[in-house]
Amino acid sequence: MIKAKNLTFSYKGTPPFVLDGISLEINSGEYVSVVGDNGCGKTTLMKLILGFLKPTNGNIETLSKKIGYVPQRSDSVSSGFPITVREMLNSYRKLLKIKDNSVVSESLDKVGLREQAGSLMGNLSGGQAQKALIARALLGSPELLILDEPSSGVDIDSQREIYALLKRLNTEQGLTIVSVEHNLNAAISNSTAIYHLHGGNGHFCTPQKYSEEYLGKGERNA
Repeated sequence: MIKAKNLTFSYKGTPPFVLDGISLEINSGEYVSVVGDNGCGKTTLMKLILGFLKPTNGNIETLSKKIGYVPQRSDSVSSGFPITVREMLNSYRKLLKIKDNSVVSESLDKVGLREQAGSLMGNLSGGQAQKALIARALLGSPELLILDEPSSGVDIDSQREIYALLKRLNTEQGLTIVSVEHNLNAAISNSTAIYHLHGGNGHFCTPQKYSEEYLGKGERNA
């Protein structure tokens, strides 16, 4: 699904590099959490996967063109802009040139927001707003879902619901998920693999190994 070889990136095009010689492979059906200290390059790697950035050296290839993207929940989501959940999803459906408007209701059902379809985005709770963004990302029936800190600014109960939803999408529908995570407990509980970035490079490990090797050393915030 995603392959990178000797991937190097610098925003200036010269050293020091944010990412330095990364090689990785993420297969279809995996749920990979990308973790590491603040500023280690997690979001940069995500943007390279999405094609928002181009490598300085090396290459990265995303084999699927059907990608859903859930950005961090920003202040714009909870602003006073007068748009309902259904209107927001419908506008995105049209942008994707999907003629069947029933996909909006289907996406709302998947995330449990059918009853909030007529609510203004600005009136939603943090968890509901995040679910709306996930519903938007699911509109095009993606094969790959990329999320940037999905539990940021969300209460504990909503976090549980969001991660249960992501786990269900991965295990029951086979959706490949790559999630930039600061919520290490959620990463350990839900991922099939963890990719730990440190010092410009990274490596895969199992959730159990990550828990034993890193959480025991006091690394609490990624």
